[in-house]
Amino acid sequence: MGTVHLPEILLIVVVLLLIFGVGRISKIGGELGSGIRAFKDGLNGKQVPDSPEEENLEGDEKPQA
Repeated sequence: MGTVHLPEILLIVVVLLLIFGVGRISKIGGELGSGIRAFKDGLNGKQVPDSPEEENLEGDEKPQA
């Protein structure tokens, strides 16, 4: 009762695919990966920009008109 074997994992995956669909599952996976990456960068003390506009401003000293 304590372990999950291959048939149970496959059943869970099939049910998740039926409920959410392939596109939504991949989007959730991508967001989860970027969240984990941001968390690791935060632990290491790296500064992560909040928006793409901040990335452009950090590389260029002049603001765009």
